[in-house]
Amino acid sequence: MAGEFDDIRARLEGISEELADLAIVRLRESIDAGGNELPVDERRLTRARRQVERAIGILREPDDSDVD
Repeated sequence: MAGEFDDIRARLEGISEELADLAIVRLRESIDAGGNELPVDERRLTRARRQVERAIGILREPDDSDVD
């Protein structure tokens, strides 16, 4: 079914953006506090965002059941 994952993909894209925004906030907070290393939270948020992006890509793939 074409487009059956569109809603889920759209929500995942929103989650990906939220994770990216939060990671940027963590970086800014670290810089403002005089930190010179990446915050642990930022690394975890970035890893989570990458995994969400992978899920989005998987849901964009053509449906295997459509192949004859």
